[in-house]
Amino acid sequence: MSHAVIVDAVRSARGRASEKGALFNLPSVELLAQQLRALDRHHPQASAEVVGAVIGCVTQAAGQGGNIARPALLAAGWPDRVHGMTVTSYCTSGLSALRIAALQAQAENGLMLAGGVEMMSRVPVGTDKGLLTHDLALQKAQGLLPVGMAADLVASVEGFSREACDAYALASQQRASQAQREGRFRSLVAVKDAEGNPLLLADETPRPQTTPESLAERAPVFAEMGQSTGLDAWLCHRYRLAAINHVHHAGNSPVMADGASAVLVASADAAKRLDLPVRARIVAFSELAVDRTMALTGAVDATREVLRKAGLTVDDIDLFEVNEAFAALMLHYMKHLGVPHERLNVNGGAIALGHPMGSTGTALISVALDELERTGGKRAVIAACGAAGLASAVLIERD
Repeated sequence: MSHAVIVDAVRSARGRASEKGALFNLPSVELLAQQLRALDRHHPQASAEVVGAVIGCVTQAAGQGGNIARPALLAAGWPDRVHGMTVTSYCTSGLSALRIAALQAQAENGLMLAGGVEMMSRVPVGTDKGLLTHDLALQKAQGLLPVGMAADLVASVEGFSREACDAYALASQQRASQAQREGRFRSLVAVKDAEGNPLLLADETPRPQTTPESLAERAPVFAEMGQSTGLDAWLCHRYRLAAINHVHHAGNSPVMADGASAVLVASADAAKRLDLPVRARIVAFSELAVDRTMALTGAVDATREVLRKAGLTVDDIDLFEVNEAFAALMLHYMKHLGVPHERLNVNGGAIALGHPMGSTGTALISVALDELERTGGKRAVIAACGAAGLASAVLIERD
C-alpha cells in the first residue's frame, strides 16, 4: 500500500476572538472556504480526483453547526461530488481530521482534504451547551475538569512556578513577533471580505509589547473557580497536594482566536500520477487518551507513540510543533520528553499566535512545513492535547 503524503497545507491569518477582532463579521463557512479555495487554486489538477474533506470543529453550533464541511466545500467551488464531514475531538480535532483523511487517501490510493475551523468570536466556547461545559453532574461523576483547572493541576503536581510559566509565555511572544517580522509563515492565506478586499494580512493575536512585568501583573484566572467550587480541596486530596498553585492567567494561556486551515493529502502513487508536489511524507500517527482529570498531559504520550512507531528518538526530530495549551503543559512536555526549547515551537505558539480550536492541528502542519523548508530540516512532530485526556500526534518527513 502506498504511504500518505502532504501535497500542501495552508492556514488563515488568525483574528482575535472579539467583536473588535478583524474577522468578527466574516461567517465561519467563508473563512474555511477561503482555505479550501486556496488549495484548489494551487493545485487545479487535484479537483477531479479529491474524494472528500474531513474538517475539525469543536463548537458545532450556530454558524458552525450542521456539518460545516459541506457548505464550505460548496462555497469554495469544489465539485458537488466531493463529500464533506465534520469531526470533533476537542482541541485535537484538526489532527484527528488529518488522520482520517490521510488513512482514506492511503487506503483508496486517492486524494483527500483535511482541515479545521473555529470562529471563537462568533461561536464562543459553550454555545453548543455540550457535556463538558454545561453538564456539571456528569463532570463531577466522571472527574472531568475545566481545562484551565487541569493546567493548574499539572503545574501543582510538577512544581512549575508562576515565574517559569511566564518566562515560557514571554518567549512565545518574542518568537512569534520575530517570525512575523521575518515573513516565516509562507503558507499563510490573507483573509478577504465578500468583495475581495483584504480583511487580515497577518495574525493579529501576538502581543509584541509583552514584558515580564506586564505578565507578573496579571491575576490568576482559575483561583476563584477552584476555591468556590471545592475543586481545589478535592484535587489536593486526590493528588496529595498541600495546595493548588494557580499559575495561569490570560498572558500565559492560549489566546482565543478565529482561524481556519486546510491540507491536501494523497497517496504517494496518486501524487505521482497527477504530478503533484510533495511537501512531506506522513510517517506515523497516534491518537490516545490519558488521565481524564489531569487531562492535558497527553501530548507527551502521543509523541512517544509516534516515535515508537517510526523507530526514532527525540534526537532524530528537527522540530516539535505542539499546541500551547497553557504554559505549564509546555514545561511538562519538555521535562518528560527531554525536548530542548530550541526545537519546540520556534516561531511561537498558541499563547502568542492564538488557538482557534478545531483549526489548530492542521494549522500546525503548515507552520511546521514552512519552518522545515526554511531551515532545510527533515522531520517534525506535530502534537496536541485536548479536554478529558485526549491527545494526537503526527510525524512528518521531508525528502
